[in-house]
Amino acid sequence: MTLNNSFNARQTLQVGDKSYTYYSLVEAEKNGLTGASKLPFSMKVLLENLLRYEDGRTVTKADIEAMAAWLNNKGKDEKEIAYRPARVLMQDFTGVPAVVDLAAMRDAMKNLGGDPRKINPLVPVDLVIDHSVIVDEFGTPKAFDRNVELEYQRNGERYRFLKWGQTAFENFSVVPPGTGICHQVNLEFLSQTVWTRKDTATGEETAYPDTLVGTDSHTTMVNGLAVLGWGVGGIEAEAAMLGQPVSMLIPEVIGFKLTGKLREGVTATDLVLTVTQMLRKKGVVGKFVEFYGPGLTDMSVADRATIGNMAPEYGATCGFFPVDAKTIDYLRTTSRTNERVALVEAYAKAQGMWLTPDMADPVFTDTLELNLNDVVPSLAGPKRPQDRVTLDTAKPEFLGAMEKEFRKAGETAKRVKVDGANYDLGHGDVVIAAITSCTNTSNPSVMIGAGLLARNAVKKGLTSKPWVKTSLAPGSQIVEEYFRKAGLQGDLDALGFNLVGFGCTTCIGNSGPLPENISKAINDNDLVAVSVLSGNRNFEGRVNPDVRANYLASPPLVVAYALAGSMLVDLVNDPLGTGSDGKPVYLKDIWPSSVEVQEFIDRTITSELFKTRYADVFSGDANWKKVTFEPGLTYEWDMGSTYVQNPPYFEGMTKEPKPVTDILNARILGLFQDSITTDHISPAGNIRAASPAGEYLQSHQVRVADFNQYGTRRGNHEVMMRGTFANIRIKNQMVKDESGHVVEGGYTIHHPSGERMFIYDAAMRYKAEGVPLIVFAGKEYGTGSSRDWAAKGTNLLGVRAVIAESFERIHRSNLVGMGVAPFVFEQGTSWETLGLKGDETITIKGLAGELKPRQRMEMEVTSADGSVKRVPVHCRIDTLEEVEYFRNGGILHYVLRQLAA
Repeated sequence: MTLNNSFNARQTLQVGDKSYTYYSLVEAEKNGLTGASKLPFSMKVLLENLLRYEDGRTVTKADIEAMAAWLNNKGKDEKEIAYRPARVLMQDFTGVPAVVDLAAMRDAMKNLGGDPRKINPLVPVDLVIDHSVIVDEFGTPKAFDRNVELEYQRNGERYRFLKWGQTAFENFSVVPPGTGICHQVNLEFLSQTVWTRKDTATGEETAYPDTLVGTDSHTTMVNGLAVLGWGVGGIEAEAAMLGQPVSMLIPEVIGFKLTGKLREGVTATDLVLTVTQMLRKKGVVGKFVEFYGPGLTDMSVADRATIGNMAPEYGATCGFFPVDAKTIDYLRTTSRTNERVALVEAYAKAQGMWLTPDMADPVFTDTLELNLNDVVPSLAGPKRPQDRVTLDTAKPEFLGAMEKEFRKAGETAKRVKVDGANYDLGHGDVVIAAITSCTNTSNPSVMIGAGLLARNAVKKGLTSKPWVKTSLAPGSQIVEEYFRKAGLQGDLDALGFNLVGFGCTTCIGNSGPLPENISKAINDNDLVAVSVLSGNRNFEGRVNPDVRANYLASPPLVVAYALAGSMLVDLVNDPLGTGSDGKPVYLKDIWPSSVEVQEFIDRTITSELFKTRYADVFSGDANWKKVTFEPGLTYEWDMGSTYVQNPPYFEGMTKEPKPVTDILNARILGLFQDSITTDHISPAGNIRAASPAGEYLQSHQVRVADFNQYGTRRGNHEVMMRGTFANIRIKNQMVKDESGHVVEGGYTIHHPSGERMFIYDAAMRYKAEGVPLIVFAGKEYGTGSSRDWAAKGTNLLGVRAVIAESFERIHRSNLVGMGVAPFVFEQGTSWETLGLKGDETITIKGLAGELKPRQRMEMEVTSADGSVKRVPVHCRIDTLEEVEYFRNGGILHYVLRQLAA
């Protein structure tokens, strides 16, 4: 790539005895980019990226000038840019299918007569195996070893495949199971804040901001370390790996001013739930959020990372924090090299990217403000992260949900006997209390807080209620080490919070089964059971199929709810239990002070701890070392495997794309309302025996006990397409029971037969009949995790278009990346205002021929009685690059043809 230097930005930075090439924003401002110094810090990162990659084709001088012009239009002119992140981060749920696609592309390249070695990551890719451990065993010292044993038994095929990938592809590293959650490993070890690359031919070393895209939406956690990164679908990540720029619109940037300090007894979790609620209300979907103000002065990187982590929950692309003294402290504490720490400080100061308390605020599109002193203890639930409830109102709010959400008004006194147990169970009982997920298990203040609260509870003689499934799944081995050093693990064990594994467990549905007798009591009596978890996601059907109400809370509150055992206990005013002295014990009696928490942090968390634990991070434990595989340039697919299969995306692919056709006389597969998440669309969690996926596995001689879960089978399209739109809580408004209520589960009505069947079965029948399909939805379609299978499954079911009132950013992009057209209604129109029932046929013309970004088209709706409505819709293929992806049948096809040519 021949690079231009229109603004004379290419300069040399001397740090100690080393010199680096860098692209100076200060020089660029002197040479025509007026006002660059006033840009938000996150925009400065984008500007540097464009200066470094100015080639006159993908990045032009006009593109760079548009970044400076942002000060006038503040991101509202919808200017497209090509952005190239420094690296890609993956977890194994989304990483396995991405590596499957790369392996399939190598086969396809061979079939097109090209060189398979061209299919290789061109930027560093780190895949952290963290999503496969399930909480089967809990509340015992054997829990960790038993869960690891089961993990390797279930995932041997996947792990062999990933080991093959690590040797077959260049620039591709695998962090083995049992190390930690990808975001925490990224924060503690992989990220550098300033990245460097050496030119092997010239020896020249270039320094630039550390940036990434990740196949997990919570990639944004590393924004707390001033690393610009966000979640993309696996499809987009694969393109970035293969050297394609991320096509994006210059964003609006919302400034979030923080002032004051958190009060005693208030945690970072309480803060992030407050921030999430505020930003959801503000409306920041597709926008950058950048934090600033005097409240940052004393805020640790761990607290910043907690806020950054939840960006998908507040709907933003990222939640960015600039480099300052706290960033440097964290890099030192986590044992980054002295040379790197010195470079980060020198680079940030040279670029005007160093935040100081006295500097002028950047210019933002819009702002909002929070005084940290106003934050109060909080939870979020029962089914969305933005539904914050204060701790003192949690009980009445749950009672309100019992009436409105669960239609159980007047049933709160109902208790039922549990078989073989000396206790009963009722509505609102907490059956899962899990310290889990990246959001909080990276944060020493709340983790140490949970350990101290456990210690104080044990001293008082309290125990967890016997119906609560308790678990501790730390984000990295660092946590295990500081709990051990602090002497707190024994107290957590005494309350049943034994170590169950290092990874993302309950938050992604890997909570494991409840004890059989508890599960039976819940299901036989239609109880509204509760989980309390320190995670970031609490969507319906996600945590556990037996649990209908799910609350996000800080790790100390998770422990407190395990002691109380019910949402009907008011933690502010009611006792948690009776102490060994016969007196009631209240939460305030055992809550540790912030001074005590900080003393433990100062005493136990040292740079030596990080240095030791991450010294040999890619080698893995004895289990990983025993995993064997067949090396080779292309993968030897096992046709009998139920975990990894060669996907059909490239079957019959030609060197030139076939012309796109219009959508003619399509049938409706589903009519969905607002807030359909990727959890509803993409297969996740348990695989039921009586489902298309369950039947497929049983036909391949897989026992129900060995089904594992959808996440681990993402490398097999046969399982995944059968599980698309199969969530137990999804409601297709086409399907109603005798009394007219919408039926839960993955069903549809086939037309014109009128037969009710599984969505997968109907889709296959339509495919055999040669009938294209459409899905209709309401607002915020595709919110949640950046699950590429929500788009892949949609494509494989034969869906040509999804028509909604609005889309979540990543999912819209993923649909285009899989050749599915996203459309939005004009304001005030929806499928409901059109009176659609599901038996109509749909025609959309305009996709064939010269398609333009965001083109307005006409949808023709023909009712069963032959009457026709014509409705304007807007095609949300947003950029010229996306038009090319769509024309090629998807982003991977586009890249493959480019490389083959």
